[in-house]
Amino acid sequence: MQSSTAVRAATWLRDTQPAGITTLARDLSLSRTSVENALAVLEGHDLVVGVPGRPHGAGRPARHFAFHAASGLVAGIDIGVYSLRVVVADLAGTTMVASTSEGVDPSLGPAEQLDVVIRQLRDTLAGLDPRQLRAIGISLPGIVDGAGNVVASVIFPTWVGFDLVGELGDRFGCPVVIDNGVRLATVAEHHMGSGRRFDDVLYLSVGARVAAGLILGGQPRRGAHNVAGDIGRVAFRGINERTGQIRWRCANTAKKVFELARGHDAQAMRELSEFIDELGRGIATVVMAIDPAVVVIGGGMSLADEELLDPLRESMQRHIGLPLGLPVIASRLGAEAAVHGALIFAFTQCAGQIYKVGPLPPPTITPMTERRLPQ
Repeated sequence: MQSSTAVRAATWLRDTQPAGITTLARDLSLSRTSVENALAVLEGHDLVVGVPGRPHGAGRPARHFAFHAASGLVAGIDIGVYSLRVVVADLAGTTMVASTSEGVDPSLGPAEQLDVVIRQLRDTLAGLDPRQLRAIGISLPGIVDGAGNVVASVIFPTWVGFDLVGELGDRFGCPVVIDNGVRLATVAEHHMGSGRRFDDVLYLSVGARVAAGLILGGQPRRGAHNVAGDIGRVAFRGINERTGQIRWRCANTAKKVFELARGHDAQAMRELSEFIDELGRGIATVVMAIDPAVVVIGGGMSLADEELLDPLRESMQRHIGLPLGLPVIASRLGAEAAVHGALIFAFTQCAGQIYKVGPLPPPTITPMTERRLPQ
């Protein structure tokens, strides 16, 4: 079914620039009456505002219309043990404010953990009107079903069966959507990061654990049982089979192992080489199953950049044994991928509630460092 005229006009104004009725009618292939009616609907929902047009010759300049991005807010939250991240964007996708704090203590009960999240969101919204919040997207570690229920989580097991969507929605009076953090990081890399030019993306988060996310045919892959991408515990040997935790022998963290290897520590160099080769073998197995157009490496270990990527490419190529010419590149968004994925997820899943007139496609998300300048 074709999008409504109001949705088409709102999307054009949001993603392009202020325009008059004549321009909108021409670019949308609509009559002036249809555009006028659509603009009246959008004004009624506070989605557009009138702005002065540019004068052309004598007389009053024609009235122009601009998308009213400031009329609402959408939030993304990434919940983890080591960090809790929040981003809040306007209706055009421009990030207005962002914050990062210490993570959520997994030993707390679910209500106490939720209080930590709520406090962080409220602190981030300070200076903004929380009543403008129209949707919240949540990223967390665990298996989440299509209805937003946490089915399993090694890290936050007490959230299994806890109504996180309902509790958070009641506190802020807006819809809340939840999904797996690595899947949402994959969504962000596809929407605005290293995978944005590709329809088939394999995203690997390599940090304390190994997990994957898939974009196939331009859409995130959930799978029949909501576990697509949960490969760390089964695809890579030497990883804890219950938690997916990477086991290191010569140091406690990957960062320390890399530091020792740079200092030519023989044990660290051997362990790192073995790990990267095993990682390459596991990725090669997934690559041969889905044949992606690109592999994006994220997670904390991606900070090693070419120290990881160069030998990983060599290992993958050796295990695949075919001249695929498959790009293996680092994440563009790094640690910010999951929180931006949560924001995009909220825009995607709650578009009707956010924009009121119908399901606009998600906007291009503009981080604070790349905020659009006034025309």
